[in-house]
Amino acid sequence: MAHDLIIRNGTVVDGTGSDGVRADVAVDGDRITAVGDLSAATARREIDASGLVVTPGFIDLHTHLDAQVAWDPLMTSSSWHGVTTVLMGNCGVTFAPVKPEDRVFLAEMMESVEDVPRDAILEGMSWDWETYPQYLDAVQQMAPALNVVGMVGHCAMRYHVMGERALTDEPPTPAELERMRAIAEESVAGGAVGFSTSRILLHVVPDGRYVPGTLAPIDEYLAIADGMNAAGGGLFQAVNDFATKAEHEFTLLREMARACGDVLFSGGAGNGGNSGVEMFGRFLDDVNANDGRMTLATQTRPSGSLCGLAQVSPVKGKRWKALLALPTLADRVAALKDPAIRAELVAEGLEKGMWYDPNFIHPLGTGPSPDYHEEGGDSLADLAAKQGRHPVEVIIDRLIESDGHELFNTWFFNRNVTGLKQLLTFDHVAPGLADTGAHAGQICDADMGTHYLSYWSRDRGLAPFGDAVRRITSMPAQVLGLVGRGTVTVGSYADLNVFDVDRLASEHPTYANDFPNGAGRLKIQARGYAATIVNGQIVTEQGTNTGARPGRVIREFHRG
Repeated sequence: MAHDLIIRNGTVVDGTGSDGVRADVAVDGDRITAVGDLSAATARREIDASGLVVTPGFIDLHTHLDAQVAWDPLMTSSSWHGVTTVLMGNCGVTFAPVKPEDRVFLAEMMESVEDVPRDAILEGMSWDWETYPQYLDAVQQMAPALNVVGMVGHCAMRYHVMGERALTDEPPTPAELERMRAIAEESVAGGAVGFSTSRILLHVVPDGRYVPGTLAPIDEYLAIADGMNAAGGGLFQAVNDFATKAEHEFTLLREMARACGDVLFSGGAGNGGNSGVEMFGRFLDDVNANDGRMTLATQTRPSGSLCGLAQVSPVKGKRWKALLALPTLADRVAALKDPAIRAELVAEGLEKGMWYDPNFIHPLGTGPSPDYHEEGGDSLADLAAKQGRHPVEVIIDRLIESDGHELFNTWFFNRNVTGLKQLLTFDHVAPGLADTGAHAGQICDADMGTHYLSYWSRDRGLAPFGDAVRRITSMPAQVLGLVGRGTVTVGSYADLNVFDVDRLASEHPTYANDFPNGAGRLKIQARGYAATIVNGQIVTEQGTNTGARPGRVIREFHRG
């Protein structure tokens, strides 16, 4: 009998960390059924992978696609970058549990924290749920292209139970604490992989107050862990306030590792010296040896925001605001070329300065792929100094020369490029804090897997290719406790990538008004991917979505 699909003549890099081996891969239904020499076998569909590698699908551990999946079930840009499974519900910001009267609050909080437009959220989703398991049911009804794993968020949970008091440092009453514990149990029993929280002081609701949970005591977290454990156990995910109370945050993470057994938190190399990076390394090693499994998810390059002629203006002022309000990119470029308008824009730049310190704004260039200056390079300030001009004049000229397409990367995070390179080599660090779906008009890091493999592994040799693949496949699969995913092995689910290592690259981000109500976002495509397969079906081919939507809400997990 013929197989459903055979991927022939590829080099299989199986996700375990091993080097690639020449083999064919057969798929029947949603499973891998054979790996080896299948020259005598036949199939209804074949992919010639000569000169290509075959890997497990990539797993994105940090996304905010919780709303976008409703109006973009193809889950772009993730599906263009080899991602087959996404983790949603990060940073405590979720849309369940929710009472009907609280929907606007959750939508406005998501907009305030993650820059996903409020109106798109309210009008683009069905909102036919109250509990988190019911939300997962709704996501499955959306028929996503990719697999979805969800976490219940502390912000929604605390507000659901405590109302406005949730936004203060007031602890819950014993009855409220028991209600949160019960919600955690209900959510995990109903398919959530765990529970997430935000403690970072940058995350605020529209009126400036910290999101619910930011100031919660450790006892509250331990009670929630008890609820997850009563349902079989779950993952704890956090973004922490290392800036003002690092000792407390490290204590919280360690306590939750002991209570839950599995912790995922977000971090980076910082903007100073390497002492923080080395501290992360020691902490991770110690907790994993003595307390429980803990993983740090990190970005793979300096990041923060992209300014230009899309959504984020290089200068914050009324003249530049009026420029970006022009209807098309061509209109904006034409205005830049007008001597009178240019003079006004330069004058406003001289008066107000750039929107951010130009020492930390780096041009992406206009080459085949964006240049993220991962290991340093000329900033906008450097270029201006070399030319003896103001940075605003330099950026205007570059925007005209690129017909308005060039973007400029503002380094909020990971300015310590030496430390980042070191951080990416640590045993318990997962590359790929993509934040996919969040800050949609400001940044687009959905290509983190593509970037990690192409730049850090292939070009810089920071990790052997087999180990680099492991870090974005079987390693995150183990973090989540996925069953039968993350490796190319017989019996596993057929979540697969076929791509050309030599051609693998990110395209430049582009801006599109394709959210509900015409709201805009940045998107990023890729080169080199021949096919991405989810549950045995091809979801992208030669970089284009096929329209197939075989993704599943994954609800069963193996807890160690």
